[in-house]
Amino acid sequence: MTLQRLHQLHRNNINTIIHSPLSEISGSLGDLGTLMPILTALTVTRSISLVPTLLVTGIANILTGILFGIPLPVQPMKTIASVSIARNFTREETTSAGLFVASCVAFLSITGSLRWFSQAIPIPVVKGIQVGAGLSLVISAGSNMLQPLGWVTPSRSDNLIWAIVAFLLLLAGNRFPRLPYALLVFLFGLLFTSITLRTSTPVHSPPVHHGSLLVLPTWYTFISSALSAGLGQLPLTTLNSIVAVSHLSSELLPSLPEPSPASLGISIAVMNLVGCWFGAMPACHGSGGLAGQYRFGARSGSSVIVLGSLKVLLGLLCNLFDFEDGAIGLLHQFPKSFLGIMVVAAGLELAKVGESLNVGARDLWEHAELNHSGRGAGDGEGTLLKKSREPEEKERRERWTVMLATVAGLLAFKNAAVGFGAGMLWHWAQKAQVPLTLPLTSRLHQTGIRRDSERTSLLDPGSSTESQEGRLV
Repeated sequence: MTLQRLHQLHRNNINTIIHSPLSEISGSLGDLGTLMPILTALTVTRSISLVPTLLVTGIANILTGILFGIPLPVQPMKTIASVSIARNFTREETTSAGLFVASCVAFLSITGSLRWFSQAIPIPVVKGIQVGAGLSLVISAGSNMLQPLGWVTPSRSDNLIWAIVAFLLLLAGNRFPRLPYALLVFLFGLLFTSITLRTSTPVHSPPVHHGSLLVLPTWYTFISSALSAGLGQLPLTTLNSIVAVSHLSSELLPSLPEPSPASLGISIAVMNLVGCWFGAMPACHGSGGLAGQYRFGARSGSSVIVLGSLKVLLGLLCNLFDFEDGAIGLLHQFPKSFLGIMVVAAGLELAKVGESLNVGARDLWEHAELNHSGRGAGDGEGTLLKKSREPEEKERRERWTVMLATVAGLLAFKNAAVGFGAGMLWHWAQKAQVPLTLPLTSRLHQTGIRRDSERTSLLDPGSSTESQEGRLV
């Protein structure tokens, strides 16, 4: 990265924040809908340390805003976060998963293998991990936060009635996308928490005893956490946080230099290889966060510089005034009715990416580009580059079943590695077209016996109900 490019980005950041300060500040809040509930839930479960998370992610926001010049988000690694919340990970376990992903991303970035790795993992498996992680967040929120609530219990400021109000506000946020839903619910929650603490007997949360400043997991913890949470996060990070961000930035902000996949990978690796040792939340960039901040008005790196500065200031205040215990105690008293709906919203936002599996998925767009390039540059049909290929019915079923197998493995075992393995095995079995019922089918054809649907291969999603109905051969 040259000094001339840095000067260009710096000038654009300054000009943008001067001419459109409200848009940049509003855009900086565009990703809080994901950050706030996950950060709050991870802090409450003691899976991360609050102050290091604020400082590391804040500094990362500032540096990425300066070096890349675009509203590049710094958001939680959602698969790791969902597993940590669902299984009540310790700091050591969360740190291990983050270090595993960061080490792998660093290796892929340095060796130039990012593009190969991103193409080696089928998109249905990646989306299955995303959908499964999102649904696990919803299940965790429902069972641990919302289900214990009564209509008027445990308090007047935390019950099912307020959960319904928060859910209605979520619906309003979907109707009016510029409504800062997460910020409003978070502020209402803090207000209710303050009122509860003032009008009731103080409930002291246990003090934070982190021991040493550094988090040093054992090898057993590192390996088990890498398999249960890190392995499932790795393809999401390479695809959604690196490759997709690089392409999306060029589409949303064509006048600014496009960050290379390698530079994005190094950014994620450094952020976590430094921060995770101190108990900071494993973080990455993300195309969804970039799109969200752009939708709310961000057009330069100044938006995330503002957000990062606020994080660093809050982290320093908590550290200087020894307020980490107080902040965690405040979050412990945060209404579960509000927190549960916020986590549900984050889970739904992550899970809904599955809807684009067969319409507009990245591998379908790449196929359209390859078809176009193969026809020659002089055919005058450049618009094909903006059109996604529509898969045939059999391929749609195959992609759908691979995604479902991935989701089922992740949810059944609460382990992203199991979901990843189930999805890959199902994908390979379909590509190999395993003839599980071939001998039986041949004998039936020879004897003229009717074939019924119960004897059809489970791994043959192209066999429709109509084609499997019994018929004379």
